[in-house]
Formats: sequence, structure tokens, C-alpha cells
Amino acid sequence: MLNINFVPDDYIQSNESKRTNMIYLVLFSICMAALFGTFLTIKVRQRNLDEREKSMDKQLAQKKEQITQVEKLQQKRNEMWNTALTTVELIEPVAKSLILAALTNNLPEGTSMLKIGVIQKEPSVDPRKGKTAPNSYQAKQAAVNPSSAVSAERLLENIIDIEGLAPSDLEVAFYIERLSNCPLFTNVALVESREFVAGNAKQPSASKVFRHFKLTAMLQKDVQLTDEDISRLAMAGSLTSQSSDVSR
Repeated sequence: MLNINFVPDDYIQSNESKRTNMIYLVLFSICMAALFGTFLTIKVRQRNLDEREKSMDKQLAQKKEQITQVEKLQQKRNEMWNTALTTVELIEPVAKSLILAALTNNLPEGTSMLKIGVIQKEPSVDPRKGKTAPNSYQAKQAAVNPSSAVSAERLLENIIDIEGLAPSDLEVAFYIERLSNCPLFTNVALVESREFVAGNAKQPSASKVFRHFKLTAMLQKDVQLTDEDISRLAMAGSLTSQSSDVSR
């Protein structure tokens, strides 16, 4: 039996074209929806990344501010250390009254003091060696602990100039020996010793001949005196006068 189709071919082709177009539209809509969803996802992630970046920038700014504050505190601490060290070093390591007592109490019998002077100066440097620079360990220690740094005030030398009159060069030698044995002084040296006539020029018989001497001594650095040392210095005059009498 023959199958006779009464539907026109044009109608069938039209329906197939509509169906194909509908499929294309659905596929296009799916692709556009997928693209739109991907775009939204990228935007959301980008926004999250921007917020995270801003949060990290804010944290970095806070950390930088904290580091700056720590550096300022460290600098202020170093300045306070330097000020404290300078203050401590400017304080007299030994009282001037004690130095004067040591100089006068050690005078031999018949010797008098005319003039005393104290001069601070930089330590002498050997020109062949030059100034010694701190080594790497000292530099690291000074950077870590500012209190270990040696300042210019600590390096200064206290030179004492002594001028007086003595009956003879023997008393001058005794005086140099006593000052050399004193814990306050070092490098005691004779600068000058010359004849000095005291009295009336019109009466030569009444004139007396003395030795006008000049000495230099250096004050010991970082001297640590106990109560026993101080009492010994205070009693040095009587003890040395007795020893000089025995030696004579």
C-alpha cells in the first residue's frame, strides 16, 4: 500500500528551519548565560582581590608605622645612652679635694707647693701607627649595646702640672717617688729644677737657696679607690715624713 504524504514540502522545510533556529537560539542563550556567569565570577573575584590588596596595604602601612616608631624609640634610646655616658664621664672620677690632699700630703719636709694646674688633652698617638680605629667586633658591640661604645671624653688624659720649692734635689726626688707610688697618679716626670734664691738682696747672709721644680703627672684612668685607700692618702703626709726622717 502506498504511503501518500499530503503535507507540502515547503511546510516541512519551514518547520525544520524553525526548529534549527530555535536550537541555535537556545545554544546561543546558554553560551551567553555561561559567559555572563563567568564575567560575574571574574568580577566578584577581582573585587575580593582588590579588597584583600587594600587590606594588605593597610596592614603594611600599619607595620611600617610601627617600624618607624620602633626606630625612633631606638634612636631616642641611643641618644639617652650617649647622654648618660657623657654625664657619667663628665663627673669627676676623683674629687679635686682628694687630688689636692694627695699632692700636699706627699710633700717632703721643707717642700712647699706654689702652683697646681690640671689640663685635659687627647692621648698622644704614635705617628708611625696613627689612630687606631675600632675593629669589627667593637663596632658590632657598639651598635648592639651603645653603653659599650668609648666616647671622646673617656679617652681624654688629665695632665697635672706641679710647681713648688724644695730645699734640695733630694726632696724633689723623694716627692717624685712618693707620687709614683700613689694610686692616683702615673707617669710622674721632672720637667725643670733650677736654683732659686729667697731673701733680701741687701743682706746676702740672710738669703736661702731653694730648688724651684716643675713636675708633670697623669691622673689614673678609671681609678677605683676604697675607703682604705682614701684614709691612706689622708695619712700619707705623716707616714712619709716619718719615713724621710728615718732615711736621712
